[in-house]
Amino acid sequence: MTESDVLVIGSGLAGLRCALTIAERADVIVLTKKGPSRGSTAWAQGGISAVLDADDSVDLHVEDTLRAGAGLCDESIVRATCAEGAAVISDLQALGVEFSGGSAPDLGREGGHGRRRIVHAGDHTGASIHEAVLRAVEEHPRIRLLPDHFAVDLIVERREQGRSRCLGAFVLHSTTGVIESFGARRTILATGGSGKVYLYTTNDDVSSGDGVAMAYRAGCRVANLEFCQFHPTCLYHPHAKSFLISEAVRGEGGILLKGDGGRLMEGQHPQGDLAPRDIVARAIDRHMKESGEDCVYLDVTRHDDGFLRERFPTIHERCAELGIRIGEQPIPVVPAAHYQCGGVLADLSGRTDLDGLLAIGEVACTGMHCANRLASNSLLEAAVMAHRAAALTLDELAQPEADARPELPSWDVGAARPSDETVVVTHSWEEIRRFTWNYVGIFRSDTRLKRAQRRIALIEEEIKDYYWRFIVTPDLLELRNLAHLSRLVIESALSRKESRGLHCNLSHPATLPELARPTVLVRPTEGEVPLLVTDEGPTA
Repeated sequence: MTESDVLVIGSGLAGLRCALTIAERADVIVLTKKGPSRGSTAWAQGGISAVLDADDSVDLHVEDTLRAGAGLCDESIVRATCAEGAAVISDLQALGVEFSGGSAPDLGREGGHGRRRIVHAGDHTGASIHEAVLRAVEEHPRIRLLPDHFAVDLIVERREQGRSRCLGAFVLHSTTGVIESFGARRTILATGGSGKVYLYTTNDDVSSGDGVAMAYRAGCRVANLEFCQFHPTCLYHPHAKSFLISEAVRGEGGILLKGDGGRLMEGQHPQGDLAPRDIVARAIDRHMKESGEDCVYLDVTRHDDGFLRERFPTIHERCAELGIRIGEQPIPVVPAAHYQCGGVLADLSGRTDLDGLLAIGEVACTGMHCANRLASNSLLEAAVMAHRAAALTLDELAQPEADARPELPSWDVGAARPSDETVVVTHSWEEIRRFTWNYVGIFRSDTRLKRAQRRIALIEEEIKDYYWRFIVTPDLLELRNLAHLSRLVIESALSRKESRGLHCNLSHPATLPELARPTVLVRPTEGEVPLLVTDEGPTA
């Protein structure tokens, strides 16, 4: 058994920045299931939204965020987050992040924003931020960073009176196959999103919904999982492997074109090519289905090659490697799963339904993004939550524990044996990702969702049997989490009988004012089907 004051699960911006602050006064262990540089933070190209220009204001940023969120955002959460944007930028600069423009950052613009407020480091903002924060973590004497450590499940003390309490987690050492109990006074989930539940995604392979699945199994409510954001412009090329073309390209005047050269977004939205992501992704998907074309095109040839090389060095280089000269020809693009707008129900400090457990960053659902995330608000929220969760954690650690901590259980292997049927894992993984893409993607219908519901029920039964008969592996754990996450997404989507934001149900095309509320699911005490929590109480 390994113990620490605080256990952080995840090594993106939210987890690392939170760990750094907590380590000023407590010992921290940070787990990352593969290398610490894997995950969405390091892949983020665009930037962080922050009000820094005299022509901008927090009110305007809030207004843009609420509009993008399609009526479900919590305005108090949005306002509190947007108000901290300038402080977040100053903090990251103090850690050594060098943004374009130096001390007076160059401000870009992205879809849904009415002003230039995207602070960036070329088109590799996430990588620049992650490198600086990771370096500080690795140098800190009170932080232990453990790669190749995969959290299997949370360890929970069930209480007859009051809230249950998280005591830590069972953790698989991926290289040795040993599962160990990690105990902590506070556990912080910062595991990121779930893009790998879909066949096509901009996410790293580690984004398999682990945190949401673990928290749900432990008894936490989850919310708004029907709202998965599809990024409109993923590079379409057989050798690109879902390489993202930043929304900032459209912010600098990039125009979406059909195969015949006509403007795709003309007449689609008042903001045209700078419409919010849900609008643009649907327009592209609809055109591709109607025309039979494999992709659309993003034209940025209005700029000379020198500007493009300086403003978008990563995109320029990668496209050139694939034979695409972006200063001379349009870039072929398609939508791909990008960001999980729902997650573990939490407040802005990360509090969840379990004492001792916080959830921060993309894994959390705070009321900030809801039905659709405004571009570049994700890193902002991650940093804000990291600071607030750290402050809350330090306050709580300073208080004496009301109850003694019980001895942690050890992992019981039981009669499990090494698997000789790994093809089951591979096949089920592929099947889940394909039917979620086809049935639970940009456009849904009741018929498609019910097909997906039937299929996931069968697959989950197979995985459950496999999980208890064989010794667990990282691949099996990811499959188990993906299956659980898929079921929650499907159940959430079926329960929302309307179209709103990222959830477009062809069976219910209207947006209904009476459904302007979050979709909240809770695990029942018996059985497997999630319960929908409404204003009137839980329903099956």
